[in-house]
Amino acid sequence: SQNVIAKLTGSDPALKNEYVVYTAHWDHFGIGEPVKDDNIYNGALDNASGCAQVLEIARAFTKIKPRPKRSLLFLMVTAEEQGLLGSQYYAEFPLYPLAKTLANINIDGINQWGRTKDLTLIGLGASDLDDYARAAADEQGRVLRPDAEPEKGFYYRSDHFNFAKKGVPALDPDSGIDFIGKPADYGKKKRDEYTAVDYHQPSDQVKPDWDLSGAAEDGKLFLAIGYRLAQAERFPDWKPGNEFKSIRDKMLGRD
Repeated sequence: SQNVIAKLTGSDPALKNEYVVYTAHWDHFGIGEPVKDDNIYNGALDNASGCAQVLEIARAFTKIKPRPKRSLLFLMVTAEEQGLLGSQYYAEFPLYPLAKTLANINIDGINQWGRTKDLTLIGLGASDLDDYARAAADEQGRVLRPDAEPEKGFYYRSDHFNFAKKGVPALDPDSGIDFIGKPADYGKKKRDEYTAVDYHQPSDQVKPDWDLSGAAEDGKLFLAIGYRLAQAERFPDWKPGNEFKSIRDKMLGRD
C-alpha cells in the first residue's frame, strides 16, 4: 500500500527547500477476526483521528498569510501496524533530504475526552522540540507532562521513531491526563478503559460521548510548534547526551 504526502511550499526563496514534517499513519487492520460478530477493525482513534488532525493542521496552514518561510510536509504513512514500515520506507528513501528536514511531529491518536490542563510528551527531554512545545503550551495556560508509562517504550513504537533513528528531531505528543472539570483519576481511567476494551479491536470506532474540544486545542498547539519551526533562525537539535545526537551531528557535518 501507499504513503501519501502533500507539500505546502515555503515563502522564503532561501528556506523553502527546508522542511517540517507532520506524520500520521492511515492504516489499521481492515477486516479481521470477528469480535461480537463485528469483523471491521475501524481504527477510529488509532489512527483515523490522527490523520484528521494532521489534515486540519494542513488546512489551517493554507490560510496563514504570508506563508511560513520553510515548506511543510503532511505525510500519511502506511503499515504502521505491521512494524512502522511506511515511515521506515520514507526515512530510507525520503522525497526531500533529511539533512534539510528540521523536525518531525507525529500524531498517533488524539484526545477524545475533553480539554486538559496538560499535554503529555513521549520522550520529554530528548530535544529542543520540547522548548517549542512548552512555549505553545504556556500560551494556552497548560503544562507539559512526561510519559507516565516509560516502561512501555512508546517513543520507539510509532512512526516518529524512524525519523529519530536517522537523526531528525522527532516529537511524539500524547493526550494530557489532567482533565478540566473531571476527577483527578479520570484521565488514567479513560486511558486504561480504551487499552482494555478498544485498542486494536473492532470497537475502536467513533463514540457518541467523544468530546473533541481538547483535540482541537491540541491541534492549535501542534500547529504553533510547526509554524515556529518553519520560521526559526536555526535547526532544532537533540539535547546533549541523547542517543540520536551523534547521527544528526554527522548528517549536518558537525562531528
